[in-house]
Amino acid sequence: MLHKAIFLDRDGIINKERGAYTWQMNDFEFVDDLVKSLRKFIKHDYKLIIISNQSGIGKGVYQFADVELLHAHILRYMRINGIEIAEIYYCPHHPDTSRCICRKPDSQLLEKAIARFQIDPAASYFIGDRERDVEAARRVHVKGILVASNSSLLEVADKIVHSHAN
Repeated sequence: MLHKAIFLDRDGIINKERGAYTWQMNDFEFVDDLVKSLRKFIKHDYKLIIISNQSGIGKGVYQFADVELLHAHILRYMRINGIEIAEIYYCPHHPDTSRCICRKPDSQLLEKAIARFQIDPAASYFIGDRERDVEAARRVHVKGILVASNSSLLEVADKIVHSHAN
């Protein structure tokens, strides 16, 4: 049986985009209405998967351990609020220092998630705040939804769940 999923970018969608790398806990702030929005997806049986570029690792600005600590915080916060994030996938590369196929707009991280969780791309969405998120979605036949950075996802959540309510 195939599952449907909501793929989410991290910075600007899960946490507020600050215009600089977000890797320290004191710079991290969840986007407004996030829990309420994600609960709508959970209620309608969507798996939630975060897909993020974390090029600060490749540039040496921060380490894998810094990202893992922040991601543990996200997962703990979500769990406390009754939300299961199936996985957080991230690309640590920076285009100035290496060439890879996991950095969005390439689609390797989406492909991994689709295979691992048996996701039906035609019934799934990628919500992001950059054109590269939508492009990565297009490459794997997932519907890409472009939203403004740091905006509430409530309206998008309502549209998605109502379009599949029948």
